[in-house]
Amino acid sequence: MKTFNKTQKKSFIKEEKFILQLLIDADACPVIDLALSISRGYDIKSTLFCDTSHRIERENAITVMVPKGADSVDFKLVNAINKYDIVITQDYGLAAMCIAKGAFVVDQNGREMSSDNIDQLLAFRYESAKIRRAGGRTKGPKKRTAQNNLSFEKSFQQICEKAVSTKAKAEN
Repeated sequence: MKTFNKTQKKSFIKEEKFILQLLIDADACPVIDLALSISRGYDIKSTLFCDTSHRIERENAITVMVPKGADSVDFKLVNAINKYDIVITQDYGLAAMCIAKGAFVVDQNGREMSSDNIDQLLAFRYESAKIRRAGGRTKGPKKRTAQNNLSFEKSFQQICEKAVSTKAKAEN
């Protein structure tokens, strides 16, 4: 696995010409290995973003570690996005920023987030937070199943194909 210092990472990211980037909000992401495996088949450069409380490294992926802090990973990831890139996150706020920059966004269960559904997802997040602030409880996520991985795999392959073809059409 390649290891880079801060200056080398910036140089590597800017100089290398890849078809697309896969940017993963890697803190608590259960599909890192599956996503990296699939993205290699599409010649997509992969970057993992995490804070210093999580050391996540994988072969064939760049790891960008940022200081621990509220939304520090999110802002670093958003600043690295180019139009047509693919982002994996379960954070609706981050997804909204990525969509605004022209990225394709998917969560760990394979649900694509887009301009068509992000407002509804953000409204749901807001209402849930309001309930919790008032002392109420909301349901957490269900236990991850093999079916979740299959759904993610199918959806992620479709998103990779869509991103590759969309970018190719835009460049021609």
